[in-house]
Amino acid sequence: MPDLPPLSLYIHIPWCVQKCPYCDFNSHALKGEVPHIEYVQHLLNDLEQDLPLTSGREVRTIFIGGGTPSLLSSNAMQMLMDGVRARLPLAPDAEITMEANPGTVEADRFSGYQQAGINRISIGVQSFSPQKLERLGRIHGPEEAKRAAHLAAGLGLRSFNLDLMHGLPDQSLEEALDDLRQAIALNPPHLSWYQLTIEPNTLFGSRPPVLPDDDALWDIFEQGHQLLTAAGYQQYETSAYAKPGYRCEHNLNYWRFGDYLGIGCGAHGKLTQPDGRIVRTVKTRHPRGFMKGNYLDKQHDVADADKPFEFFMNRFRLLEAAPRADFRRYTGLDEAVIRPQIDAAIAAGYVLETEQHWQITEKGKLFLNSLLELFLAEE
Repeated sequence: MPDLPPLSLYIHIPWCVQKCPYCDFNSHALKGEVPHIEYVQHLLNDLEQDLPLTSGREVRTIFIGGGTPSLLSSNAMQMLMDGVRARLPLAPDAEITMEANPGTVEADRFSGYQQAGINRISIGVQSFSPQKLERLGRIHGPEEAKRAAHLAAGLGLRSFNLDLMHGLPDQSLEEALDDLRQAIALNPPHLSWYQLTIEPNTLFGSRPPVLPDDDALWDIFEQGHQLLTAAGYQQYETSAYAKPGYRCEHNLNYWRFGDYLGIGCGAHGKLTQPDGRIVRTVKTRHPRGFMKGNYLDKQHDVADADKPFEFFMNRFRLLEAAPRADFRRYTGLDEAVIRPQIDAAIAAGYVLETEQHWQITEKGKLFLNSLLELFLAEE
């Protein structure tokens, strides 16, 4: 068997208490009760159908995202995790992350999730300002966010993450930095700190709020980055910071162009086959269709011409150097096919090359789109 990439598993829980105005994820406001056990049964059936694509590989990381996965009962979570372990070989030290909203993190429930095998929690804080939270349509307040972080710290989990946004409607530099200071004070091992972007097909997309201008955004990023660095966090991806030893292994596998199974409503998968094909899968988006047993929406093989762009689009989001050997390992292509593009990237000052590695430069980060365009397949 060829040297296949590491394998992860993504599980999508599609329900939320209410839809946030900036969210373009596949999430559905809850009408009535979550069909806990029924949905888990469908997830496990979906997983069974995908097993032939995994080549019997061990799963290194699991990420349960949404929607709001913490709406799932701890019994349903136990059933889900037992079902996954019965169907897939799981690495003994697998990182198993679950997203949670501060308002839905209940102490007794969370210890139930932990018993089911969850060892990392990602808490969607977004801001510590009551006004900003309300504007973002969040259903929790700052105190609930702090309580959730203290709870996560006290459970003795392997790690926890706080999700924080900046560049919020009418946000000043001081307000953005104040959010960061409050997050740092809670001492999370990992912080995701990303800029609010207005997406089409969202409430903000149809009625855009006033956001800080580019100069203000740059000041927020620069001073926030300094705050985080001074507090001992290392930036390892465009919007991810971690204390040493606490990077999110699941996300690292995405950015390194690793493989992942995607199960649940609207989940995406990428699976390299022993014959070198890379298969991409997309699951049925709406819970109605998914829960009728129609799991697979689309499946296609990635064309060789598209592999370089897909590889570098992921890889160059990471600040670490990219081993040149990974290009062949993860795409099945010879480095010669991208030699002209790499030479152009080096000449433009976007990338540095050594015998072993490619390293994106500061200029490359600033002009990431121009760098990636070099690798686009010619129509």
